[in-house]
Amino acid sequence: MAEPLLEVRGLTKSFGALRATDQVDLAVKAGETHAIIGPNGAGKTTLIGQLAGNILPDAGTIRFSGRDITHLPAHTRSHQGMSRSFQITSIYADFSALDNVALAVQAHAGHSFRFWAAAREDVSLTGPARELLEKVGLQDRSDILAANLSHGEQRQLEIAMALAGKPRLLLLDEPVAGMGVEESQRMIEFLDGLKGTATIVLVEHDMDAVFTLADRISVLVYGRIIATGRPAEIRANREVQKAYLGAES
Repeated sequence: MAEPLLEVRGLTKSFGALRATDQVDLAVKAGETHAIIGPNGAGKTTLIGQLAGNILPDAGTIRFSGRDITHLPAHTRSHQGMSRSFQITSIYADFSALDNVALAVQAHAGHSFRFWAAAREDVSLTGPARELLEKVGLQDRSDILAANLSHGEQRQLEIAMALAGKPRLLLLDEPVAGMGVEESQRMIEFLDGLKGTATIVLVEHDMDAVFTLADRISVLVYGRIIATGRPAEIRANREVQKAYLGAES
């Protein structure tokens, strides 16, 4: 059996008396979309933060592509092929959509940020940025200030920025949060189109998105993984129904 692209063993993180992740084991196969679900306060965002390198664990290991990255900082993980979107949209509101993505391209290319005005004319940055905007469906919004985009468009923009580094692993923290029905459906269709181009770890409360997109699902409750399986297996799991899905439905 092939080695997982991402392998987590015994991952533990406490904040005072609260144990946010408690001996978490997780294996994500290359090319799959793996959803992490669970009730509020289950530790999902803390887990994503540890995977991305924004939060260091108290115990346990994280291996990415066979390498121990447990104590590597976020920017190093990013350059090794891991990219993250945040639960709260993280964009430059006073820059255009094109500028936002070009900045992300520039960061991954290792260019200097000191001459941004000139960089706006650099086709080696704006060319890939326009391609990414087209990929997420924002090609007609490239010159619009990010602050003036709709919430759904801002989430699409953030994912375009995350894709700028051509990540092997994309960590998505509630990408459809706060969206209306039409925006949610567009985002689900977009993410479905990404399947096979990148491995995705998806944290999401929207069960329509989860069961449409996920190849496998892990259920996190009180910091522990209580079940992992294919969507049909998770739907049928009595422990999961009792702990989470029953309440959600």
